[in-house]
Amino acid sequence: MTPSYSLVDLVLYFFRLGTVGFGGPVALVGYMHRDLVIDRRWISEEDYREGMALAQLSPGPLAAQLGIYLGYVHYGILGATLTGLAFVIPSFFMVLIISIAYGLYGGLPWMQAIFYGVGASVIGIIAVSAWKLTVKSVGQINVEGLRKNWLLWLFYLVAGLYTFISEREEVWVFVAAGLIYMFVKAPPRWFSAGKSSMVFLFFGGVVWSGEPGILWKIALFFTEAGAFVFGSGLAIVPFLHGGVVQEFGWLTEKEFLDAVAVAMITPGPVVITVGFIGYLVAGVSGACVAAVATFLPCYLFTVLPAPYFKKYAKDTSIKAFVDGITAAVIGALTGAVVVIASRSIIDIPTAGIALCTALALVYLKKVPEYYFVLASAAIGFLIKTV
Repeated sequence: MTPSYSLVDLVLYFFRLGTVGFGGPVALVGYMHRDLVIDRRWISEEDYREGMALAQLSPGPLAAQLGIYLGYVHYGILGATLTGLAFVIPSFFMVLIISIAYGLYGGLPWMQAIFYGVGASVIGIIAVSAWKLTVKSVGQINVEGLRKNWLLWLFYLVAGLYTFISEREEVWVFVAAGLIYMFVKAPPRWFSAGKSSMVFLFFGGVVWSGEPGILWKIALFFTEAGAFVFGSGLAIVPFLHGGVVQEFGWLTEKEFLDAVAVAMITPGPVVITVGFIGYLVAGVSGACVAAVATFLPCYLFTVLPAPYFKKYAKDTSIKAFVDGITAAVIGALTGAVVVIASRSIIDIPTAGIALCTALALVYLKKVPEYYFVLASAAIGFLIKTV
């Protein structure tokens, strides 16, 4: 089937999303669904769900992997490569510019003031995105919807509660939800016959010995971060903290918190904070090495299994597997919203900013999200500095 859009159209869309897409992984995957599935109808609901499932089952940043998969759907490896680059490059250069300013002026006191407002606004954005994804992919919140999709709602609630309580996302929760739903709704033929034809492939890492230079150390550490951390972009933060602060001592606690703040006040994937960390450790070269090392594994984990995933995704058993995973994934994303909110909503002004942003997104649907982010940044700056 010939797509209704060109590769250039798709690349330009992801370049724009990487330039003005605020709100982290929950918001970004919501934007993709709204823009590409609902509004423009470039991507089918089925392809989107398959991409969400594959992205969540693979290590690496969720939004970047989903974008890469959506590029692959109609334009193969070339589409996956170009959409991935278009999505990541804008925010990388923004982070690099901020990193240079940080290095020159010895800190970002104004950033904390801006983040005060932006962090609250982001909560409103991701809350609305999580709500829309919930209603679209799990079901309507009414008696009929709960009765019809009770098992999906159970997966949703369990994954959400687990994420909220543990403050992390576990891939086994998503796999278990997919398998249970598959065996309940559409048991595969091989299960009835008592034999298996399904193969799961997991990639390992390579360990080098010796004492490498600083760039080599950065490459090894951030490749490990990209290859073994599952979940949303925020899931990588604890892993990075353990390495760059506690193990290697590359950054102080304050510098690491500033790095996370930079990721939150810039558009695109939250994981792009690795560019800021890499710059502080080894300048522009460190930023480039850190970014490439982090995103290359997620690219490979998406592109390599994509053709096999699409080939078997039409099977009713695999569809049920994907539906179960999707419900758990969105539940986990909703749980992540609550976790992030508990750290960003710290007083009445931040609660007001978050609520106003959410209401504005619901009732002012044609106003781009970044307008609200910029307004919230200005409000935060005024509250903290005036």
